[in-house]
Amino acid sequence: MFKKVLILSASVGAGHLRAAEAVEKSFRLRQPNAEIKNVDVLNYTNPLFRRLYGKAYLEMVNTMPEVLGWMYDTLDKPWENERRRLALDRLNTLPFINLLKKEKPDLAICTHFLPSEIISWLKSKNKINFPQAIVVTDFDAHAMWLAHHYEQYFVALDETKIHLSKIGIPPEKIFVSGIPIDPIFAETKDKRAMREKFGLNREKLTILVSAGGFGVGNIEHLLQALSELGTPAQILAMCGRNEELKTKLEKLAAKKLNNERVDFKLIGYTREMDEYMSAADLIVGKPGGLTTSEALAKNLVFVIVNPIPGQEERNSDHLLERGCAIRCNNLPVLAYKIDELVKDEKRFSQMKANVANFARPHAASEIVNKLLSSNL
Repeated sequence: MFKKVLILSASVGAGHLRAAEAVEKSFRLRQPNAEIKNVDVLNYTNPLFRRLYGKAYLEMVNTMPEVLGWMYDTLDKPWENERRRLALDRLNTLPFINLLKKEKPDLAICTHFLPSEIISWLKSKNKINFPQAIVVTDFDAHAMWLAHHYEQYFVALDETKIHLSKIGIPPEKIFVSGIPIDPIFAETKDKRAMREKFGLNREKLTILVSAGGFGVGNIEHLLQALSELGTPAQILAMCGRNEELKTKLEKLAAKKLNNERVDFKLIGYTREMDEYMSAADLIVGKPGGLTTSEALAKNLVFVIVNPIPGQEERNSDHLLERGCAIRCNNLPVLAYKIDELVKDEKRFSQMKANVANFARPHAASEIVNKLLSSNL
C-alpha cells in the first residue's frame, strides 16, 4: 500500500496526460484514502524550456513532421546522448527537482520520459530514495524512455519487453500491461443505443474522425475525400476545444460535404468520447498511442491517414501487422479503400476480431494491481 503517490507527466501533446489521468483514476478506485498528486512536470520548468518542450513539439507536428521523424530516428540510439540531454534537462527543471525533494512520495509513476530521467539521476546521487515506475505510452519504447534507476517498466507489447530486455533492462522489471486508458473505455455500451443518444442513424456505417489533429487545411481535404463514399455513412468529426475549426467545418459541411449518402456531424469538446467511439464502426486518423488504445478498446478498425513520422509510424506498423488497420497514403482513394473494406464482410468481421484480440482495455488497472502487489 502506498500512502502518497506522485503521477508525473508532461504536456507534450495530450496522450501522456491522458495516460497519467487513467492511472490516477485507477489508483483512486483501489486506494481512495491515498494522497495522490497528478503533476505536469512542465509547470515546474522555466518558461522558455516549457515552450520549446511543449508548444514547439506541436508546431513541428503541424508544420515539419518530416523533421520530427528525423529527430525521432536520430535520437533512438540506446544509451547514447543521455549525458548531454540530462545536463540540459537538469538545468531547466530545478523547480521540479525541489518538488520531488519536498514531496518525498512512497511511489512516483512516470508517463513521460522527462520526469523519469530526472528521478533516475537523483536516485543515482542518493538525493531521493523512493521507487519509480515508468509507463511507456507508445507501442515501441524509444531510447529516450531508458533510465538507469527504476523499479518497474510497464510496456504495451511482449515485443517491446523483449526489445528492452535485449538492451539491458532486466526482464523481471518489465511488465506487459498495455497502454493505460481511462477505465470507462472498458465499459461495454450498446452501439445502437449510443447512436440514438446522439441523434444518429442506427443502421448507417459510422466513422469517427479526430479532426483536431490534422490542421485546418488537411482536415478539409480529408472530409472532402470522405464525402465521396459510396457506402451510406455518417461521419463524426471530433474537433475538441477548437471552436473555430468546428464552426468552419460546419459551414463547409452545409455547403459542400453533406449529400444523399454521407452525413457529417461536427462535435466540439466532449467528455463522452467513449460513447462516441461506442457508436462508431471505424476510426480515421493518426495512430497516437492513447487514441489507438482507446479505439481498440471500443472495437474500432483503424484507417490510418498521415501518421506522424516516428512513433505514429511505428504504431501503424503494429496495427497493420495485427490486421487491425488499413492505411491510406493518398486521400483521393480514401473513400474507395473504405468502401472496399466494408463491402468485404468477411474481411471486416475478421479485422474486428483482430482488434478485440489486440485490445488491452484494463491496462490502467493492471498497472495499479501490479504496483500494489509488488514489494517496491
